[in-house]
Amino acid sequence: MRSRVILRYGETSAQGFPANLGGTTERCMPFVPYFGEERYFFIPKTNLTFNEEESLLMKEKLNELLREGREKILSAKNETELQDIKAAILGKQGGLTALLKEVPKLDVSLRPEMGKAVNQAKAQLTELIEQHRNDLKLKASQIDADFDISVPGYLPPAGGLHPITQMCYDLNDAFRSMGFEIYEEDDITSELYGFDNLNFPPNHPARESMDTYWLAGHDKGECWDKLCLRPHLTGGSVRYMQTHKPPYRFVYPGRVYRNETTDARHERAFFQYEALIVDKDFTFASGKVMIQSILSKVFGREVPVRMRAGFFPFVEPGFEIDMGCLVCGGKGCSVCKQVGWIEIMPGGTPHPNVLRAAGLDPDEYTGFYVNIGLDRLVMMRYGVDDVRLFHSADLRFLKQFH
Repeated sequence: MRSRVILRYGETSAQGFPANLGGTTERCMPFVPYFGEERYFFIPKTNLTFNEEESLLMKEKLNELLREGREKILSAKNETELQDIKAAILGKQGGLTALLKEVPKLDVSLRPEMGKAVNQAKAQLTELIEQHRNDLKLKASQIDADFDISVPGYLPPAGGLHPITQMCYDLNDAFRSMGFEIYEEDDITSELYGFDNLNFPPNHPARESMDTYWLAGHDKGECWDKLCLRPHLTGGSVRYMQTHKPPYRFVYPGRVYRNETTDARHERAFFQYEALIVDKDFTFASGKVMIQSILSKVFGREVPVRMRAGFFPFVEPGFEIDMGCLVCGGKGCSVCKQVGWIEIMPGGTPHPNVLRAAGLDPDEYTGFYVNIGLDRLVMMRYGVDDVRLFHSADLRFLKQFH
């Protein structure tokens, strides 16, 4: 018995099915078949190939992405929203990027046209994003109509130098005017330059850890292997003399470290300012005049100064220079221990052994050495009675010096 099939297009839609007609795959449009027996037949309604129809669908998606993209971009109210929209459209996981990844699946003849269309859409959206970003910036910079431009503005807070730094610069200027050179060195030194070259005896208490910060792992061995945070600047002066030719006239500012108890006049880390002259026939009186001149330049007036005998291993003879306490005006206070004078610097003539360590003949050369306590000098300039305030980093205290 033959089967008879009656085909007709129906009013009711149904899902299209792919069918193999003559060895080619085509998309068949909806229809309602009449079944005579077990077979039914497909009739294609269009002549488009599968790739051509996919290309049309991609173009529809592209147009939809362009439309939605423009709406979202123009609706962005700030830079953050605009950046999120850009990532959603043009980012690695964005809709346009996903569409671009589908292009290689098309027929070779359709890829150039579709790829060009996607890239053009990407360029249009990128240009629109940049344009809207500029519009947002312009809008944010616009002045409110109610803004009174005659009202004085607020000045930004001005910074300033730390008072210890300012004192150091002032001393640099004063010594430069006398022909001195500025020298600097690292904060870490060896036992050789920190003690041995400075005529410190092997059993001197300053070598102990109770006074000096020795570096862990470098606190044993020969004198050139043992390292510490420099307890004073004088060792660096010896190194300078070893690497330069006499006569010498230089200053050496820097921070030093000592393991000691802090109080109103002492800190574990503080600043020194060393000055050294080494020449032939330099007199002690010339050194005293130099100190008086420097202090007068720094304080802008004559400062009472006295010199008294003192002992330091690296000078011979040694002395201590005191200045009249400017905190109390010489009447006596906790800073000057009620005596009206405060020690600001040790000094003296470089010891012969120090000159020998620098490679000089002590019978030919002499000199003048001082080591100024910068912190105490600043205390005298501003009348501050506690040195710890300068190291506290308290802006309420430091702002008054700006």
